[in-house]
Amino acid sequence: MKRLPIILAAGKGTRMRSQLPKVLHPVGGKAMLQHVVDRCASVADEQLVIIYGHAGEQVQTAIQQPTDKTVQWVEQTEQKGTGHAVAQAQALIDDDDYVIIANGDVPLIQTETLNALANGLAHAELCVLTTILDNPKGYGRIVREGGQVTQIVEEKDASDEIRHIKEINTGFIAARGQALKRWLQQLNPNNAQGEYYLTDCMGLAVAEGRRVTAVVCADSREVEGVNNHVQQARVERYYQQQQLNALMMAGLTVYDPARVDIRGELSIGQDVVVDVNVVFMGRVTLGNHVQIESGGMLKDCQIVDHVTIKAHSVLEGATVANHCDIGPFARLRPNTVLENHVKIGNFVETKKSQIGVGSKVNHLSYIGDTQMGADVNIGAGTITCNYDGANK
Repeated sequence: MKRLPIILAAGKGTRMRSQLPKVLHPVGGKAMLQHVVDRCASVADEQLVIIYGHAGEQVQTAIQQPTDKTVQWVEQTEQKGTGHAVAQAQALIDDDDYVIIANGDVPLIQTETLNALANGLAHAELCVLTTILDNPKGYGRIVREGGQVTQIVEEKDASDEIRHIKEINTGFIAARGQALKRWLQQLNPNNAQGEYYLTDCMGLAVAEGRRVTAVVCADSREVEGVNNHVQQARVERYYQQQQLNALMMAGLTVYDPARVDIRGELSIGQDVVVDVNVVFMGRVTLGNHVQIESGGMLKDCQIVDHVTIKAHSVLEGATVANHCDIGPFARLRPNTVLENHVKIGNFVETKKSQIGVGSKVNHLSYIGDTQMGADVNIGAGTITCNYDGANK
């Protein structure tokens, strides 16, 4: 037995009203599909499969593949439903596989939930991930008899009685490989959409007398899909809340978590304070006793200890040593290195420069392509650069 995730990422996402494929729209600075790929890679044994369709080359180029797992890309040339999508990957499914089918537009899915879904196959042929919604409109309903799951009915095919059910299908299903391949061959498009529904595998399993089970996801926000920008914004806010809650529990002081964004990975030391309207992008490391005032943006930076970054400063690809003071309104561009006790003042821009211990560039200066020694004091209006008007 091995776990084989299959990610459905072929939809056009017309409700996004965008030329960018839906699964590439970002949450937390990373494509939604990348979130799902990362989580699925953590539960896959050897490989995972991505079903693509719309703008397939663009999607493949944008996704970073896991280093320890193989990714198989399978094209769905016509969008004929979720069952049809999974059927395109039948040749990659072994009989003894535990197949985990995931949606590429559900970026908050967690590894623990995928593990629970796969573990549901220990004593069943099929396991479905469900959740409870106060307003289930638009979702497929979970029909139970005597507590046992017997059917998934899509909204457009549901009776009024079934539409009152609040337990819904999340789109995540796990099934044993041999049974899944058999059910895929039996699917038909006799429904309101004229599509091959993957969810019809549930009814086929019950008809065969196979055991079907369900895992209920307690937090419905984890399995919320994104079909428009309103949903994207809602998922983004919850993602940011999760990230900042974890960092605050680790010791970070944030004046207003609703006005700080993490669009990458943020690592912190002790006694770090972040004011409002600060954005972190890429990989940012903050040491001990770092203070970031309002309006800052840090991307791919390493900040050591006892550093103050004053209001409205932008740092990208910079390395800042101990006891430095930056800003306000400063810009540190890539390959800027500040050694200990450096002061970069207001309206100063640096690029590809190393500023020595104790040196100061207090205001209104551009320092580019410069190696600066210790205890240098640069006056206002100074420009250093490496440009002859044609070549840099």
